[in-house]
Amino acid sequence: LQKNPFKKGVCKLVTTRTPKKPNSALRKIARVRLTNGYEVTAYIGGEGHNIQEHSVVLVRGGRVKDLPGVRFHLIRGKYDLQGVLTRKNGRSKYGSKKK
Repeated sequence: LQKNPFKKGVCKLVTTRTPKKPNSALRKIARVRLTNGYEVTAYIGGEGHNIQEHSVVLVRGGRVKDLPGVRFHLIRGKYDLQGVLTRKNGRSKYGSKKK
C-alpha cells in the first residue's frame, strides 16, 4: 500500500475461494483496483456483505493465512461496504454501531 495505512479502491470482481488444507469453507474475496493503479485481492471479513462490482471500498493490510495470495482486508462500514449488522461483541472491527 506504499506506506499508507489504508487505500481506497474499486471492486472489479467479488467471489468466493476455498482455503488450503486442512481447512474447509467458502471465503469471500474481492479483486480491487486501488487509486495508485495496483490491483489486489482482499478478504471480506464478517458474516454477509453487500458489495458487488464497481463498489468503492477501503483496503487495509493483513494477510489471510489459509488463502494464498490474499494479503489485504476490506474495512467494514466505510464507503459502499456496510458494517456487520448482527454484531454484538468486537464491533469496532466490523463497523457495527451500538444498539
